Amino acid sequence: MSRGPGRRPGPTETREKILAEARALFAEKGYDGASLRAIARAAGVDPALVHHFFGNKEGVFVEAMRFPADPAVVLPRILGAPRERLGETMVRVFLEIWGDDERRAPLLAMLRSAMTNERAAALLREFVTAALLGRAKEATDAPPLGIQAAVGQMIGIMILRHVVRIEPLASASEDELVELVAPTLQRYLVP
Repeated sequence: MSRGPGRRPGPTETREKILAEARALFAEKGYDGASLRAIARAAGVDPALVHHFFGNKEGVFVEAMRFPADPAVVLPRILGAPRERLGETMVRVFLEIWGDDERRAPLLAMLRSAMTNERAAALLREFVTAALLGRAKEATDAPPLGIQAAVGQMIGIMILRHVVRIEPLASASEDELVELVAPTLQRYLVP
């Protein structure tokens, strides 16, 4: 007897099956091209179950790709800061995420993949554009170029600090980096 869409045998197995199918679909169709319905269909479950486990497509992507920071959590932390402290808050949030070994590893894997594989670059670009930059643009009056410049600067600093390990950047304290970088990010974010 063939099983149709609906509940699968166990929550752990079902969740992992959804994630495996989501990874495959994101790799094949990109972030924009993979829908919750398509992920559910590939996993043989009802779309409501995907929604139950992950909330939305962004949630599936975050879990499937092991994205170390959920934009639905990180962006409100940054954008909820007082306007005069946006740059400082952004630096502190980036330092917190990249300073955690477990969260840094998948970020590095994604960046390395994006640098060597156009499909991986397109997938990351689509996700960052839709889930991060698009959301930030909607929630603030910062110019899109300013938002992108701020994110780009922080990624560059994090790569020099944690991958290339250039001194004195690699061993600088968080407060030193905040004092150095926050004013520049503030100029990018608050026109």
